[in-house]
Amino acid sequence: MKYPESIQNLINEFNKLPGIGEKTSQRFVFYLLKQPKEELARLASSIEKLKDKIFLCGNCFNIDQKSPCSICTDKKRNQKAVCVVAQATDIRTIEKTQEYNGLYHVLEGTINQVEGIGPEKLRIKELISRIKKDGVEEIILALNSDIEGETTILYLKKLLAPYKIKITRLARGLPLGSELEYADEITLTDALRGRREV
Repeated sequence: MKYPESIQNLINEFNKLPGIGEKTSQRFVFYLLKQPKEELARLASSIEKLKDKIFLCGNCFNIDQKSPCSICTDKKRNQKAVCVVAQATDIRTIEKTQEYNGLYHVLEGTINQVEGIGPEKLRIKELISRIKKDGVEEIILALNSDIEGETTILYLKKLLAPYKIKITRLARGLPLGSELEYADEITLTDALRGRREV
């Protein structure tokens, strides 16, 4: 049985979201059909305004309501330590531990030759610029423990070696193949405390 066009169109839009399949999209649509029009209007308005008040930090590439972001402008944070993450969502995960008090740098991905993502497509030049300009003393590599994350760590370690700064990575408390976004706070806290030089 075919769904009416308006239902199928919305299912198709939900299918575009990462990790969402056909059945989940259908559940979303039929849930929304049961909601009052005011709820749907509120949801539509939130989606429509999503990009209006969100900025990419010109310093660290975090997502915030201002640029530079609230982390970069917080003078209480350690300005000499920079935690390098793949995605802005990883910052929220690390911040939940309340264990780290430095700055961040979002690469906006990891090296993945299969998908055509080389170092030139990441925010690596900007990281080097920050190291030179801001007198960074420690780089913490907080990347996923998968092949892409490990490849990026090895690349950055070699690239940053001439700068004579401390380079650490999260401890192996994170299982191989795991993603930071889904790590629990205790595991991530242990990984931050147990970080080591690379």
